[in-house]
Amino acid sequence: MLYAERAGANLNTEIEIRPFTDDDASQVRELFVAINRLLSPPDLRDAFEAYIERALAEETDRIAAYYREHDGDFWVAIQSDLLVGTFGLERAAPDAMELRRMYVDAAVRRNGIGRRMLQYAEDECRLRNVARLELSTAEIQSAALALYRSAGYQLLREDVAEIGSNKTVGSGLRRFYFQKILLPPADRAAKDTI
Repeated sequence: MLYAERAGANLNTEIEIRPFTDDDASQVRELFVAINRLLSPPDLRDAFEAYIERALAEETDRIAAYYREHDGDFWVAIQSDLLVGTFGLERAAPDAMELRRMYVDAAVRRNGIGRRMLQYAEDECRLRNVARLELSTAEIQSAALALYRSAGYQLLREDVAEIGSNKTVGSGLRRFYFQKILLPPADRAAKDTI
């Protein structure tokens, strides 16, 4: 059950960010489907349903295996024993990780959960001696675009995604690709010698 469906939940309780476990799978799936259906413009419903089905099969319904295969991990944000957010990291290059599946339940947005998850992802990359964090998002996610820009991410490029995958709906949506440098070259070199 999504957080939004729970009556009487206290939005001011602490957020715990922890690694995904198999017990989280159904809530992660439910949040993924709900968020993507909320994002779907009416004229792209069929494309979004196809994207949801593909992403579930290739990634979301096999999170532990998917992220292990991509040299990454997946985390959940918990509030009042309910899953309210998710994000993953997968290897993008020897010196970079890609932020994936960062979602916050609509009922608890604008409470800093997304910013906390983003900071956690950046800290995790630094712990792994990863110099850059890359991410992408679509034009229909204006709040995500604002968050990434305000957190110091630099726009690398934008394009129009015509072809769908487990990472994008396709269907002509404009996508924005960002990165943030997390470790200056001198810090990377120093960590490599420790």
